[in-house]
Amino acid sequence: MMRGDARQHRQPGSDLIEPGSGDQRSEPTAPAVGLGARLWKNCAAFFSGGGASNLWPRWLFLRAVGLVYVLVFAGIAVEGEAILGPSGLAPAKSLFRTLSSYSTVEAFFRAPTLLWVDASAGTITALTWIGLAAALALVLNLWPRLALSVCWLVFLSFVAAWGEYTPAQLDSLMLEVALLCIPYAPAGLRPGLGASSPPRPIMMFMMRWMLFRIMFGSGVVKIASDDPHWRDLTAMDVMYETSPSATAIGYWVHQLPHAYHLFEVAVTFAAEIIAPLAAVFCGPWGRWRALVVWVVFQLGILLSCNFGWLNVAAIGFGLLLLDDQMIAATASRWRWRRLGAVLATPAPGAVPAVAGGPWARYGLRAACGVHFAITVYYFVLNAGVPESVVPEGVAATMKQIASFRSANGYYLYVNFHPAHFMVEFEGSNDRGKTWRSYRYRHLAQAVDEAPDFTAPWFPRYENTVFMESGRAGKMSVIPATAQKLLLRNPDVMALFDGDPFKDRPPNVIRMRRYRFTMTDISTLRRTGHYWKKEFAGDYLPAICLLENGQTAQFDLADAETELKAGNYRLARAIFETQFQLGNLDAGYRLAEVYAQGLGGPPEPARAFALLSDLATRGETTASYNLGLCYEFGVGVAVDYARAAEAYRRAAADGSLPAMVAVGSLAARDLLTPRNDVEGLAWLLTAAKLATGDGAVASRVREQQADPAKRLMGRMSAADITRAQALAASRD
Repeated sequence: MMRGDARQHRQPGSDLIEPGSGDQRSEPTAPAVGLGARLWKNCAAFFSGGGASNLWPRWLFLRAVGLVYVLVFAGIAVEGEAILGPSGLAPAKSLFRTLSSYSTVEAFFRAPTLLWVDASAGTITALTWIGLAAALALVLNLWPRLALSVCWLVFLSFVAAWGEYTPAQLDSLMLEVALLCIPYAPAGLRPGLGASSPPRPIMMFMMRWMLFRIMFGSGVVKIASDDPHWRDLTAMDVMYETSPSATAIGYWVHQLPHAYHLFEVAVTFAAEIIAPLAAVFCGPWGRWRALVVWVVFQLGILLSCNFGWLNVAAIGFGLLLLDDQMIAATASRWRWRRLGAVLATPAPGAVPAVAGGPWARYGLRAACGVHFAITVYYFVLNAGVPESVVPEGVAATMKQIASFRSANGYYLYVNFHPAHFMVEFEGSNDRGKTWRSYRYRHLAQAVDEAPDFTAPWFPRYENTVFMESGRAGKMSVIPATAQKLLLRNPDVMALFDGDPFKDRPPNVIRMRRYRFTMTDISTLRRTGHYWKKEFAGDYLPAICLLENGQTAQFDLADAETELKAGNYRLARAIFETQFQLGNLDAGYRLAEVYAQGLGGPPEPARAFALLSDLATRGETTASYNLGLCYEFGVGVAVDYARAAEAYRRAAADGSLPAMVAVGSLAARDLLTPRNDVEGLAWLLTAAKLATGDGAVASRVREQQADPAKRLMGRMSAADITRAQALAASRD
């Protein structure tokens, strides 16, 4: 009776489950089929749908696409006007002005956007809400083809206009998905499951080809990459620390030994190489296992790294591996009879003709053929084929259509940032005497700030700042932000977590670059610090607000020109004016002019006073130079105690020359009270941090060697051990 029930509830296609796990009725023995033939048959079935129905996977996948688009347009609603608005960071009208020299057709192909019609704040808001409404309609399965068309068109209008605010993969991925889903989705206003409008074989091929490119292409491009981390298997050792924003879990995973990170590399290639090949060549058995590996892989990334909606979308793509018969067979195997009954669908019949007759059918085939050819081009390039072998005409055509971002190659995390750099915006309302930081909403700035969870939300502005912080170029987003903060632009200020100048507006904004590295667990327990934060120089000269209400970037080029020409008085005047405006670099140059007596007699006392002023403003370099003044009597009486105090301040802020200076004073018995352990610890710390072949690092390594040798020659083994432990504890 039990066997009879099982056969009675057998679902269409249930013979696709694993051998031995279903009905054991004897079947006529089929002739043996060679391995190659079986692999080819499975491959053909994968890309064509294999005659199975795909109504439930399609229904679930389109709901997932709709949810991602809700996140996309919600993000634009928060940040769109601050970026593209008439007074935003990258106004669309400015883009159009730069394209005015091109013909109308060429200009449109370079920026295919509806904002050509009107780029006002009202239009940006209207398009955002139209896109959001279309995304919600897709989630609710209302007129899905029209909803997808609107999502694609509106999102393309934003992506084509905001330039560097578009990440390489996230936006392109969703544009291609929306475009391909238009003919893949069921027709009608309320199609339900879409049984009367099943996916056509050509669209099953296009969707599964896209899935294969996302999965397999991401693995192939890593193998073909010239990034050494994939070749020496250290990719996961550096990923969490150098990613835009690791999560709290990512911090702890980063602490795991190299052996675990080797396991992560293995899982990556299993998900991106083995799983897609199994899905293509191993039939339903392989597709189920590919789905499990893919989902586990994407969940792991989602929990440890904040990559916006990318991993949520990738999990949704995994649904394309399934068909109705696979789902029903699994429900039957696990005795989920009610679920099996719900999922049961009639065997697919003849695919209805495309509305519009043969012209529409042939048009769809032609469009899919063009799209397929473009994606093959990108797939081949990502596999390592040099672009130089591509015919010039083909390459030129690809560049013309690249702005539509709707047929792409995928190279997810093929290269790693050399380090985690971040530019912070610091303002002053007293011309540089005191500084306050603008706080990001999601990115860590304080060393005791635990990494945050933001995915699947994508903070577009902050991600762009992170990307530009690590580049040598001077992109517009960072200086543009500083200017808007000075002008108190409300949309741009809303991108940050509060206003640090509620009392009085700032008159100077500087852009300071910091390097962040994750601390180890012992440091976290001892200090509560998740990060080590090192000053890495000014990203660009500061921007000040002039008396006429205009902004200007600090620039000492004119003063330097006059200095070289021997016009010392004029150079002095420019340096003094710039320093009064808050240009601290001008203060350093002015101190040099006074000390050297350029344009008059040497004035070491004035140089010392300037350096004292700069040191009180928290300038590390000034503290070090102040120590030199006290040590050698420049503008002030020799005072080794104050010299040591100034050096210690600078050393605590990370100045390597100051660390050597403290150690040198200790070696010469000039520290009061004598402290050889402290001196040696600073020398060892300087040696540890003086990495690379730069001039400063080489000089520090050279200068610390002799005093370190002298100290160790007169210290006990116990004191040397204490100094080594102290140096090791400094992060």
